[in-house]
Amino acid sequence: MKKQIKKVVLAYSGGLDTSIIIPWLKENYDGCEVIAVSGDVGQGTELDGLEEKAKKTGASKLYVLDLKQDFVENYIFPTMQAGAVYEDKYLLGTSFARPCIAKALVEIAKKEGADAICHGCTGKGNDQVRFELSIKAFAPEMQIIAPWRIWDLKSRDEEIAYAEAHNIPLKINRETNYSKDKNLWHLSHEGLDLEEPANEPQYEKEGFLELGVSPLQAPDTPEYLTIHFEKGIPTAVNGKPLGAVALIETLNEIGGRNGVGLADIVENRLVGMKSRGVYETPGGAILYEAHRMLETICLDKATQHYKQLVAVKFGEMVYDGQWFTPLREALSAFVAKTQETVTGDVKLRIYKGNIMGAGVTSPNSLYSEDIATFSDDGGAYSQKDSEGFINLFGLPIKVKAMLDQKKAGNK
Repeated sequence: MKKQIKKVVLAYSGGLDTSIIIPWLKENYDGCEVIAVSGDVGQGTELDGLEEKAKKTGASKLYVLDLKQDFVENYIFPTMQAGAVYEDKYLLGTSFARPCIAKALVEIAKKEGADAICHGCTGKGNDQVRFELSIKAFAPEMQIIAPWRIWDLKSRDEEIAYAEAHNIPLKINRETNYSKDKNLWHLSHEGLDLEEPANEPQYEKEGFLELGVSPLQAPDTPEYLTIHFEKGIPTAVNGKPLGAVALIETLNEIGGRNGVGLADIVENRLVGMKSRGVYETPGGAILYEAHRMLETICLDKATQHYKQLVAVKFGEMVYDGQWFTPLREALSAFVAKTQETVTGDVKLRIYKGNIMGAGVTSPNSLYSEDIATFSDDGGAYSQKDSEGFINLFGLPIKVKAMLDQKKAGNK
């Protein structure tokens, strides 16, 4: 190991991995100074007591950075506007939180004159890539320490044993050791019984879900809500203007109590393996559906269809940690252009895990009742025009059929 490192900035959550990393760094890097940094992207009570815990385990100081507004406005909303989803179901909650946190880590590392940045991501996961690509984008010369890739601990059980041997307090034990990641947008669950795809998630088990309830436990009456968008950005719920963070929190409450936003996924990790996880994204699921509905009346066909192609690539790039890249920025510029007319109101009915449309309006709507109506009232569309259109549109099919008939007759 390189012993010249004197000061390390650690991405610190206070969870199992980062709790044991502080004493491990000091043991393996000649008692180096460890500065812990927690990026608050909406973990809530998980941040309680972190300063005392970080210093007790050997950190010289702890920064708790309020990144919630930055997270929503500069990462969540641009991804939602793109309609980006990974493998049809994952709304990228962990994926776009990592570049937000990593950028802040670099800022603290430069401020403190640190020699290295350390993270607690495993060598099997995606987060190591997301953190490190983001760090490279802002501090290409910075050394990165990833203990999971170099230490002798091989499992979470061994981590717990290490913590116990070093008198590090933990909020988990070997029996309740789900690997979780929580932020303002979502909560993920991995490990234990979920590692076997044949096992049904225990949605009704007390303590499993944290952001909401199972659809079976949701109210028996539907709940209606209306979301207002300005150029693709949600700005109000039920007529009440809300800031970015408050809006997500409000939708999480509504979606959570109605059992909305649960996803059970076996996904393809960037590092090559498949992994199974359960995600809670109640407010996010509502926003995605509302935004999609509004776009159906605000975007022309060509733009809407091409944007769907962009969404797939955008989702892959976010998942793969490529946020700070020229292509992602270029795709975001395209998306921003498409959102110029995406203004209006979307009414939804939320019921037992379902999100159903209940009406959509926009001053920029491209929907014309005069054209779409089945009534032949002399509107802007003449049904007689379709004959010539079909003849031209179907000409290649007709020509090929005539040629096939000619060939068949010559046999």
